[in-house]
Amino acid sequence: MSLAHTTVLLWAWGSLQAFEIVEKENIFLKTPCPAFLMFDNAAYLADMSFELPCHCKPEEVPAVVWYYQKHVGWTHVGNSHTKVLTDFDGRVLTEAAQVRVGSDMLVRFSIRMFSLLVFRAQPEDSGLYFCGTRKGEYFYAYDVDIQSNEGMVATFKDMGQKPFADEYYGNLHVFTTFWEWTPCDRCGVRGEQWRIGLCYLQSPDLSPRYRRTQSDVVSCGSQAVPRRLRTSVKDHMPELLVQSCLVPCEKKNRFRESVLAIYNYVSKVGSKPWVPKVPIQFHQQRLGHGLIISCPGARPEHAVAWDKDHQHLYRTQYLKGVNRSMRVFIDHGNQLHIRFTQLSDRGIYYCWRQGVQIAGFRLSVTSRGHYPASLSDPETRAAVELTLISYLLITAIFVTVHLCRCCCYTFHFRPMFSP
Repeated sequence: MSLAHTTVLLWAWGSLQAFEIVEKENIFLKTPCPAFLMFDNAAYLADMSFELPCHCKPEEVPAVVWYYQKHVGWTHVGNSHTKVLTDFDGRVLTEAAQVRVGSDMLVRFSIRMFSLLVFRAQPEDSGLYFCGTRKGEYFYAYDVDIQSNEGMVATFKDMGQKPFADEYYGNLHVFTTFWEWTPCDRCGVRGEQWRIGLCYLQSPDLSPRYRRTQSDVVSCGSQAVPRRLRTSVKDHMPELLVQSCLVPCEKKNRFRESVLAIYNYVSKVGSKPWVPKVPIQFHQQRLGHGLIISCPGARPEHAVAWDKDHQHLYRTQYLKGVNRSMRVFIDHGNQLHIRFTQLSDRGIYYCWRQGVQIAGFRLSVTSRGHYPASLSDPETRAAVELTLISYLLITAIFVTVHLCRCCCYTFHFRPMFSP
């Protein structure tokens, strides 16, 4: 290649790089920072992951720093109420020595292209998030409301159940806002789909510093809600609306399915091993101990389904909270729980994600072997708690009986003094 061609290629490559840099900078030039800091309201369900983009920043600022405050009013960066979620180069804090409070909270954050990513958010993560500089100059802010899934109410549409009715308290209107329906969690057979509903309210008494998608409407846990109104909305829980669905499966490679069918047929006569349709993970569990199975790559907002061998575990029967005495159930984070494992729990548990079967778990249950007890085991903790409660109850009964005997003895044999 001649020198002229090389020069032209280098010039073209440099032009493309310059164009790319200009395009990235124009993203922030198109969104001017507000003169008065406002808070964008955003609501999510617990255990969800979400992203908070820094929509604006001055051109001369090379990196942003994210701050967190629990309540509005503590606006001075550097005091004991403000947490710095990143270091001054835009990276996440990883050293526990640099974090005073909430180190377990900080490890669930990540920074990518000036945006803050929050993984498996919890209700205690609710609060105000600021995008700014190391000097404490804020450009953009969010009012994040993480609503707990404890006490979440499930409504099954096929059974004729209906969501909560709206509530009115004078000028206060409390209601549920539902997200879009998830895809069908299975294909080729009857499946289920659902939509998450979060608590919202409408009131003319909201703080003007918070931006809303609709007039006078924010999530129930927003900082814009005055304290006197929060008592009226604390009992309005998030909802889960579930209905049945049936969709066909996408066409797969016919040749591969034919090969698998031949392999499975030959395996029955012992000539070839059994070839599963999805990856299978093997697990051995102790008899009487609990087990939690997670679907690979699944998040709480995904459509996830579970099958045991050829039995479909539908949410209408196995969702957490449907029956208080459930031993096998699916929680709101799409995890399968098996409490006090029994021999009948042996089998292959298949996981569906977004309508596609992606993995299987072959579970075997054994009663042999000696395992050291550990307080990290939920069953061990439950046994210790039950033992302590029983001991305290017996002690209380013992003390009460002896006090009664002493009182009876004192009043029955009280000496009579004659004048």
